[in-house]
Amino acid sequence: MVDVSDLPEGTVSLGDDIFVIDTMLAGYPGVVSAYLILTERPCLVEVGTAGSARTLHRAITALGLAPEDLATIVVTHIHLDHAGGTGDMAALFPNAEIVVHERGARHLADPGRLMRSAAMVWGDRLDTLFGRMSPTEATRIRSVAETGEIDLGGGRRLVSHYAPGHAKHHMGLVDTATGDLYVGDALGVYNPRTGDLRPATPPPDFDMDACLRTLRLFGDIDAQRLMFSHFGAVDTVAETIDRSESELRLWVETVREARGTDGDLDHAVAMVRDKVVSRYGRRPAEASEESAQVMDVLSGPESNVSGIVHWLDRLAREQAEAKKAAEGS
Repeated sequence: MVDVSDLPEGTVSLGDDIFVIDTMLAGYPGVVSAYLILTERPCLVEVGTAGSARTLHRAITALGLAPEDLATIVVTHIHLDHAGGTGDMAALFPNAEIVVHERGARHLADPGRLMRSAAMVWGDRLDTLFGRMSPTEATRIRSVAETGEIDLGGGRRLVSHYAPGHAKHHMGLVDTATGDLYVGDALGVYNPRTGDLRPATPPPDFDMDACLRTLRLFGDIDAQRLMFSHFGAVDTVAETIDRSESELRLWVETVREARGTDGDLDHAVAMVRDKVVSRYGRRPAEASEESAQVMDVLSGPESNVSGIVHWLDRLAREQAEAKKAAEGS
């Protein structure tokens, strides 16, 4: 039995042998959640950044696990705020199998290309925010495709579902015992202090149509709780999925409108801030301003609008190519 009164700050019991752990991205609270499922075969969902490894190790140890006890580490996708610490955590927990979608597996084994791409996006902020992803031994990585299973022991399982839209290597996870759905970034970013829910639409993989298919998939799962990586658990499932779709459509339509007036990227960002972001709740006085700033860097208007513009440009090219092909046939 775990003494919940003696847990590290940021580690909270959610019942059903599940503990949420604040990974303290770049030292700031309330940005990335990891979840430890403390069953016969303990499983960690999400690992945060390279800098989060020691925070997670301390919390997992406080929950009574020795390094050799952790059976599985699973990441919803390979973006550095979710999976950047995979190699470090694999080294700290030597018996854990690493589970990832097949489109991301090679990047965990050889993160060079991923890190070069991240450096182009984040520049000198890369090391401060994320650190450097260490390679994970390929023999310890198990990739899953459209669906997969993770044995939690005692007949309890996590079932993975391919869930693109935010990223091509994204999946959701359903706990068969509780009905909890680990959503990664597929539903966006939830702020438990204000109740706001914002989409997460970064370049280069954002795809509106894929996002909407994933939302329908998640709705059909009929989950009991939604376990957000940003940030925490939500039990208003149907309402939250509906809000996710509404917010996504609003952001995309606002960017479309900005482009329709021949505005550039800065104009689109300004319109989103004015028409969309201004609707969200104010940060409570006791909440960390620095954490809010970090979250805005990760999934604020600049990143989201850039991803939406990238998708709209790709859609326009595909439509032009299809029209050209039809005219030539």
